[in-house]
Amino acid sequence: MNKFFNKHKIRKAIIVLLIWAVLIVKTTLVLQTVYEATDNARSYIVNPAPGVTIIDKTKTIEFTPENAKIGFIFYPGALVEPDAYAPLMEQLAEHGIKCIVVRMPHYMALLDANGARGIIEQYPEIEKWYLGGHSLGGAMASMYGARHTDEYEGLVFLASYATDDISDKDIKVLLMRGDQDEVLNPERYNSSLENLPKDYEEVIIKGGCHAYFGDYGPQQGDGKPSITVEEQTAITVEKLVEFME
Repeated sequence: MNKFFNKHKIRKAIIVLLIWAVLIVKTTLVLQTVYEATDNARSYIVNPAPGVTIIDKTKTIEFTPENAKIGFIFYPGALVEPDAYAPLMEQLAEHGIKCIVVRMPHYMALLDANGARGIIEQYPEIEKWYLGGHSLGGAMASMYGARHTDEYEGLVFLASYATDDISDKDIKVLLMRGDQDEVLNPERYNSSLENLPKDYEEVIIKGGCHAYFGDYGPQQGDGKPSITVEEQTAITVEKLVEFME
């Protein structure tokens, strides 16, 4: 009987601790400053290129070209407004890639690592899917992708890394980072390479930084880029199109 009550007390204590942890995280996030999209980034949503349709939904922002056969599901970085990735996604859509940016609770992919769930089934016309994200978004995308490698052709990490071991999976992997990135943890990044298939691709953008995979201005703790956000976006688009096609 005592063992039963002890187990019951432990279980209740764990539940209480989890509830407090969630409350603390949510309170912290409310107090944090969100990195808002620049006016330039928003202009891509207001005035998309010919042939690209943008639909702003409750849980996603979709960038859809005509007759798309390739799809890309994307998790934003921590505390970054999803609209900040509009230039990258819209330009990918111009190359025929349907892009879906997942809106995260409190701008934190940590609170919804399963954000990609159910999206693929909505678009049977798409033949090949890719999954990825920026910074913390990439890490959370890797958690979901590791359990669903059969659904994706490849994973994309922008200033990010894989948290789960997918070294024995038959899936393509692309990592991109700027050589001036001072937000990305180099030790964790390098150690995480063991989690990847041996044929992974790595692209280091000369003069690039952490924040410039989106368009939301400078990020606290980041390095000083020697290229513009437009230049880093163009390099990223070119490499992603090559990787996906």
